[in-house]
Amino acid sequence: MSTVLQATGVATAGGFGGDGDGARPDTVRQWRECAAAVRPADRATAEAGIRLAYRRAGLAGPDRVVWAGSPREGVTLVRGLADPGPSVREAVRTAPWAAERRRVHEKLGAAGWSEHWSATGGRLWDATQALIDRVRGGVLDDLAADDPGTVTELRLILLDAVLGQHDAPWLAALAADGPPLDGLAQVCRSAGWWWPFEKVAVVCERPVALHRDEAGRLDRGDGPALAFPDGFALYAWRGMPVPPAFLAALPSLTPERIRAEENAELRRVMLEYYGYDRYLSDSGARPVHRDETGTLWRIELPGDEPAVMVEVLNSTPEPDGTHRTYWLRVPPTTREAREGVAWTFGLHPEAYAPVRET
Repeated sequence: MSTVLQATGVATAGGFGGDGDGARPDTVRQWRECAAAVRPADRATAEAGIRLAYRRAGLAGPDRVVWAGSPREGVTLVRGLADPGPSVREAVRTAPWAAERRRVHEKLGAAGWSEHWSATGGRLWDATQALIDRVRGGVLDDLAADDPGTVTELRLILLDAVLGQHDAPWLAALAADGPPLDGLAQVCRSAGWWWPFEKVAVVCERPVALHRDEAGRLDRGDGPALAFPDGFALYAWRGMPVPPAFLAALPSLTPERIRAEENAELRRVMLEYYGYDRYLSDSGARPVHRDETGTLWRIELPGDEPAVMVEVLNSTPEPDGTHRTYWLRVPPTTREAREGVAWTFGLHPEAYAPVRET
């Protein structure tokens, strides 16, 4: 089951931010909402934040701000800019960021900073960084598909972006309601990635859809897991990138089609979608072992390790009097049902002797 993140409101400037001494109760939640926001950018607020960030860096604001529908279009616009002037990312983002982090670190000490980070930005870091990496990879795949020689140029442009809403983990840990980071925080609350140059700033819209599973991985079986208003999208199943056409074909899967898939990772996706129990039934599989704990099944998969499952019956009846069947994936070396059930409890077969199975 995936979690669908719909548009959410976020606080305006002054409403939240790390104070460098400890996390306010709502800080992490509100910055998490920023990182996951899928509502249209507040362009006026974002542009004001950009100009404030330039002023905090001692720079005149850009002559113009150009909007893009996604990071992919943003990279394309950056490549096509005529005389934008040099990048000012170092002055606008890197230097003030480093100064504020250094201030908080000196105030709290190494142990205090580590504890503070764990309670604030560290709680957002893994999921947000994984999303950043996926967006970068998707842009590279799209734009370098017809011209592999541009990969280095594209990668450098992507690394030069200020991450807007995806800078939320750091802003959750630092003082974001005043100088030097208040301009950057305002953009984070209002828009997506952006590129600051001396004369021009290129700014991206936020996504229009974001679907993730309980582990925070991109996940959707019937459409894009991440989509932007200009059509740039990423497709994934439980974190694994998949082609759009692959997902479209999942509802019509058959055991023959699953067996014919040469890509082992895609075959695993097919089996998860189709259901191991259903596949066993529809493919005419036979059990390899039975005992009082359950039934062991084995599916041979060409070019991949076999899928080995234990079928167990819940001894506690449902309200209607029936008993639910569960399928447990166990290591491919499993040879007996008891061995497989014991493994799910972290036990040796000899130690597994339940008084009552549930």
